[in-house]
Amino acid sequence: MSGNDETLTLWRPVGPRELELVRQTGMRAFPPRLPEQPIFYPVLTEEYAVKIARDWNVPASGSGFVTRFKVRRSFIDRYDIKDAGGQAHLEYGIPAEDLNDFNAAIVGTIEVVRSFP
Repeated sequence: MSGNDETLTLWRPVGPRELELVRQTGMRAFPPRLPEQPIFYPVLTEEYAVKIARDWNVPASGSGFVTRFKVRRSFIDRYDIKDAGGQAHLEYGIPAEDLNDFNAAIVGTIEVVRSFP
């Protein structure tokens, strides 16, 4: 985890469609979840985001991207960290109905820090 006392740096692996929707917001918000996606999963490490982008997004859609952003601790501290398969695989599970509030808690812009073919 990184950030300062007021923010926490998180990562989100995305495919090309989700990245385009993020770009349409000026790199300031993640798109609403689809009905079959009731939870939004930002992750706590770049390494975990890389694994998902490379190993899941690339086979599913031909490319994968790792985004990095800061979120206000006052917001994210309401949620528990979930273990998705060991200490290297930690994430938050944000209910879809809370995504607008999550987006409002993003400080600055969402950056693409890694991409895979």
